[in-house]
Amino acid sequence: MRPEPPFEHILRLTDERGIFEHADGIAPRYECGYCLDDVARALIVVCRHRPTTPTLAKLTDVYFRFIARAQAPDGRCHNRLDRHGRWEDRPETGDWWGRALWGLGTAAARCSEQRTRESALARFDLSAVQRSPYLHSMAFATLGAAEVLSAHPGHRPALELLAAFVPLARRPDFSSDWPWPQPRLSYANAAIAEALIAAGSGLANGDVLADGLGLLGWLLDVETFEGHLSVTPAGGWAPGEPRPAFDQQPIEVAALADACLRAFDLTGDNRWADGLDRAINWFLGDNDSHLALYDANSGGGCDALTPRGRNTNQGAESTLAMVATLQHAANRSPHRRRLASVGS
Repeated sequence: MRPEPPFEHILRLTDERGIFEHADGIAPRYECGYCLDDVARALIVVCRHRPTTPTLAKLTDVYFRFIARAQAPDGRCHNRLDRHGRWEDRPETGDWWGRALWGLGTAAARCSEQRTRESALARFDLSAVQRSPYLHSMAFATLGAAEVLSAHPGHRPALELLAAFVPLARRPDFSSDWPWPQPRLSYANAAIAEALIAAGSGLANGDVLADGLGLLGWLLDVETFEGHLSVTPAGGWAPGEPRPAFDQQPIEVAALADACLRAFDLTGDNRWADGLDRAINWFLGDNDSHLALYDANSGGGCDALTPRGRNTNQGAESTLAMVATLQHAANRSPHRRRLASVGS
């Protein structure tokens, strides 16, 4: 049996301001403060979870207020907040801006409280007027726009974000050995493929949808070895470099899980169900080191798979990636029966 998505460590890392970025083992490193990247990830996780509880509702309020505070009047966002509540940077449109839109879009579509859904949509619209030059940032924003469209079909700011992402990603050349839109794989790679899938679906553009599915299939093949995931390391990967490579980080696996689930929901193809299964099992020990990164005692997720084993620090990013992936196993809809029997 697979474990239920745990929230004990998320609660341990969270205070009245947000979720602390880093941990020493399971102890929060208060001196490192918070970042919008992780708070947005946390908002996505709590809004996705069913059934909701009073504790999750409180976490939703904490994370939503952090994002609202991080937004500048023009829609750009701060990222880093110190432990005393002071911003350490200027508002920009880096990854954190894209993730904020993803979090706000998820809250607008899935939060159990109507007032929060309405406020999240207004906050989404505030930041959706901006554009980022960075592919990952625009991919994250596109995934937030797809969430908005799931609840508000035809929402113009969301549709415009989808349309802006597509040319930035460029058409992949599947006749080449390297169809990826960047010269090397980096981090959360599958989010780029997933954003193309979401954009193709949201814009009713079959070519874009096919491009996204093709890229996801290529990536899943590249990051699979002997039936288990062997994902891109923190330093990235390009052809000719050795595999397996380390350190492997949970955010790469969580991005694959998200993308495979979206692809399966759209196509019903069991290839994507199998990909999601590999992502779940990676956290449970079916990986290059045969070690679980899920900690049943703490409810946390280890920060990385290293050549020497696990990085046993359990920071916000890794824990949220683990919980998000386990949610996909727990929150199965009835039509996803294929997954019910995989690995049981």
